[in-house]
Amino acid sequence: MVVSMTPEQLTVRLRDAITRLNRRLRQERPLGDLTVTQLSALTSLRIGGALTPRELSDAERVQPPTMTKIVAKLEERGLVQRSPHPTDGRQVLLAPTAEGLEVIDSYQRVRDEWLAAKLANLTPDERDTVARAASILEGLARA
Repeated sequence: MVVSMTPEQLTVRLRDAITRLNRRLRQERPLGDLTVTQLSALTSLRIGGALTPRELSDAERVQPPTMTKIVAKLEERGLVQRSPHPTDGRQVLLAPTAEGLEVIDSYQRVRDEWLAAKLANLTPDERDTVARAASILEGLARA
């Protein structure tokens, strides 16, 4: 039975549910020593394409000195590469290496497997409801 909620009540419940699910998904990770912030930065480079260190700092909402440390660790592991900026000789562009892309894929695969197993435990009606909710959430994210 669905209880009618005010938009304010739904806001709190939805935010909390999304936060908890996101936190739980982040906990599902293959064995390795990448931190959540390193993985997030690497993922931002995959999604955003080659970025300057400043653009990556802005995308990750961290201060440039913090991003410098994150990028240094990723470079040490061969997951990120630097290249000259095409129009500004003072800048460099950061991009994931082939190995960096493989790492992102492995993390996503583990998370997808966990979520798929949880979804498989739902009834067909519950999965349909989740699918409809996912479509609605995608629309909210675009708005």
